[in-house]
Order: sequence, then C-alpha cells, then structure tokens
Amino acid sequence: MAAMADLREELLCSLCLNLYTDPVSLRCGHNFCRDCIEKVFQNQNRPGDCKCPNCRRVFWERPELQRNITLCNIVERLQVTEQQGFSVTCTYCVHLPVPAVKSCVMCEASLCELHLNVHSKAPEHVLTNPTQSLENRRCPTHRKILEYYCTEDATCICVSCRLDGQHGEHRIQTLQEAGEKKKEEIRHLLQELKTKKEEMEKRIKRLEIHRRNVKERSAKAKKKVAALFEDLTRRLEDLETKLHGDISQQEAQVSLSVTDQIRRLEEKKDEIAGKMSSLEELCSMADPVTLLQERLSDNNGVSDTEEEEDGEELGDLDVELISEALRSGLSHILSDRKDVVYVSEAVDISLDVDTAGNSIEIAGNLKILSWTKNTANRQQTAQRFQYSQVLSVQSFSAGRHYWDVESSKWGDWRIGVSYASAARHGDLSWIGHNRQSWCLRRRNEEYTVRHDNEDHLVPHRIMVLRFRVHLDYEAGQLSFYELCDPMRLLYTFTASFTEPLHAAFYLWEDVYGRRSCLRIITET
Repeated sequence: MAAMADLREELLCSLCLNLYTDPVSLRCGHNFCRDCIEKVFQNQNRPGDCKCPNCRRVFWERPELQRNITLCNIVERLQVTEQQGFSVTCTYCVHLPVPAVKSCVMCEASLCELHLNVHSKAPEHVLTNPTQSLENRRCPTHRKILEYYCTEDATCICVSCRLDGQHGEHRIQTLQEAGEKKKEEIRHLLQELKTKKEEMEKRIKRLEIHRRNVKERSAKAKKKVAALFEDLTRRLEDLETKLHGDISQQEAQVSLSVTDQIRRLEEKKDEIAGKMSSLEELCSMADPVTLLQERLSDNNGVSDTEEEEDGEELGDLDVELISEALRSGLSHILSDRKDVVYVSEAVDISLDVDTAGNSIEIAGNLKILSWTKNTANRQQTAQRFQYSQVLSVQSFSAGRHYWDVESSKWGDWRIGVSYASAARHGDLSWIGHNRQSWCLRRRNEEYTVRHDNEDHLVPHRIMVLRFRVHLDYEAGQLSFYELCDPMRLLYTFTASFTEPLHAAFYLWEDVYGRRSCLRIITET
C-alpha cells in the first residue's frame, strides 16, 4: 500500500498538484498537464522567456509539447486501480486515500492496517469487512448495534427492540444463528441451481451432439444428392442419345421410303413427258390420213399414275413410340435410384374397428371417423379402447411411410402413431399421454404436439385443415406437416422406436359441443 502511495506521489503534476491530465513532456524531460504548461507559456511571449517551471531551462522558442503516452497509460491504470481497490478508504487517513482493511460498527469508521493496530479491542467494537454502509449496522430507532434477528418480521433488531415489547413474543435469533440459517437456505438454493445448471449443460451437450449429427447427415445427404444427379445426368444423357438414335432411325426409314416414291414418280414424269412429245408431233401433222392412221393407246399413252398417287401412304415419325420410349426410360431411371431419392411410400390406411372406442363412428370404407354421443355398443375386448380412439389395421416396423388426414373445422382431435402395447383403459391410454404414442393435437383451436404427457406448442398458425404424418422408422423420426402450398413442417419427434407403429386417432367435442371428424385421404 505504501508503494502505491509513493507511485501516486510520482504521478502528481508540480503545477496543479493533481494527477496528470493529458501529460506532455518538455525537451528537458519534465512532465506537466497540457493545460497547466500551456497557461505558463502564454505569459512567456518574448524569446528567452520560455522556461521549464522545474529546472528553469531556457527555450529560445516556444517548445513543442510532446504527449507522454507511457505516463498517460500509467495514470489511467492507477485511477482504475484506485476505483476498484480503494472503494472503502481509511476514515483517519485524511491527507492521502489509503484502503481500509476493516470497519468498526461501534465507531462507524473504516481502518487501514496502521489505525487498526491502535484501535480499541473492546468487545463492543465489532469489526467487519470494509463497508461504506455502516449506518445500516445500527438500529434506526435506538441507534444501537443490531445484534438479533426477528424471524416473524424478517428484520434485524437491537437489544432494546427485543426488550421494549414490540418483538417480545416473536421468535428471536442471534445474527449468527439467522445468518447460518440463511446460508443453509442459500446453499440449498445453490444446490438446486447447480442441479438445474447440470441439466442445462446436459441438454446443451445433447443439442450440440444433435447439431453435429445433423451437420454430418447433411454433408452425407449433399454427397448423396451430388452423386445422384451425376448418375442421373449420365443416364439422362444416355437416354437422350438413345432417343436421338431412335428418331434418326425413324427419319432414315421415312426418308428412304419418300426417296423411293420420288424416284418412281420421276420415272413416271419422264414417261409422261415422252408421250406428250409424241402427241405434240401428231398434232403438228398436216396430212390427215397419216394422223388418222396413227393408233393411240386406251389411256392416251398415260399410265395410271393418279390412281397410284391416290392409294400411296406417306410415312411419318411415330411420336407416340418416341414418347413411350421416353416415359419408359425415365421410369426405369427413377425406379433404379429410389434408395438415393429418399422415396417415401404413401400407405393406404384403414381403421381397425376392433380397437375403436364406442364413441367413434366409422364409415367411408374404414377411412372416415367421427365422434358421437351415441354409444356404438361394440363388444368389449382387450384390444378396444375405453375412450374415443382407434388404431389402424396397418403397422410399420421399417421404411419411410406417410399418410394424409383431413379434419373438420370444429371439434378436438389427435392424430399420430402408437404401439399396439399401449394401454387401452385409464387416462394414460390417451394418445400422447404415455411413452408408447406420439401425436399432433388440436384442443380449443390450439395446436400442440404431445408425447409422454408433455406438450410443445406448434409455432405456426394453421391455415389448412389437411395434414401429413410422415414416419421414418430407421431414422427414428415422426414428422407432422401442414399440406398448404408449399407444404410446411409443424414438428418432428426424434425417438428410438422399438415396436411396430400403428396410425392412431382420437376424437372429442370442443368446448361448444361441436363434434370432430377426420378423413383419411386416399391417393388416386
């Protein structure tokens, strides 16, 4: 502490006796505050008047002031240190701030090491860690030191407060006892927070692992897609080459046929030209006897070309054959690459009446279900749900599958998947209330997803009452989509499926008594 005080002495300007402010240096090596030395030089205008206030060195011209960056940094650090370390200073060190090491509640004073050594050691002089709020250590009513704690009023009191009757029947503890109890509560709270912190760290770690896995899967998917398009490009180019060849072959065949017809017609044309020349010669004869004795053919020397032209068939490209080759080629290419294209199978879901609760009506070739107040009086079996729920006949233990569902405008419902081992009776049998089922839920026109009795709010406003349930069994993903344009993801569950999954449905009326209805959409 003494060294700190000595350092402060070295950082005082000799003109203003305060810590340097924007310190500057003269050529003689002495330092001053910029404002201080400029004021001195303002009164020294004539040559030879400019002198250093410390060493009296003469400057024939007003010296240029150079900012002392090092000294400026030292002053700034000292000020920061004083603000942090000297928040409580000794009450008795009036000439120079010295940090306090203890505070006396009785004297309402703070003491440095030197004054602490000569301070009274009497018991009433209670010493605490350095503090500026010594006033809070005394009773505001009796001005005595606070020694007790009233648990009922939750306040610190002095001995007079305890004896004057105001707290007479209250439970009183010493400050030490109350402090230990408070510490115990804080320790308990700390333990709870520590547990929560550890849980948060575990969740963060799981999320980081999930993010890393998604990144790895994304890289693999991109690599797969790149390979797919490279292969598709090659196959399409091969198909294009083949189709070009087929078209060229058809063109050659048609061209050959047309060329042959042109050749034959050219021969007919030459024959006709010869006949025309002979007839023209006859027309030019002057002797009628010779003309009349010339015998003409029945068709006047013209063959039946017109009849041949009327009956001939001109060849052309077979567009349908080319189209069929294109369709067949594209279909073959896509069917060979289903493993890369992530093709999901659209499944034809039908409802299992043997599992349907008696408050469900089933119609439409086992595709439509609605809630009813009338009991269906179906035979009670171990497979039948107590409440208005039903499973699908189909189950899925591998692959990618999806099915679409359309809901009514009113009523409450749930759509999702469930193991066949799920309970059939009691509150835990409801879809989403147990570990065996997952669902998208509408209740009072609010949409959530639910599993193991835990809800998550769907972040989007639902605009279209058509939904898709998509199951990727091996990946352990169950996703719900809104079938708007474009299709929008609502939520994805991630789980390790251990049993075959059935499509599951739940129906109920809403708060206004309007019944719900669901229809399984069959692709055509």
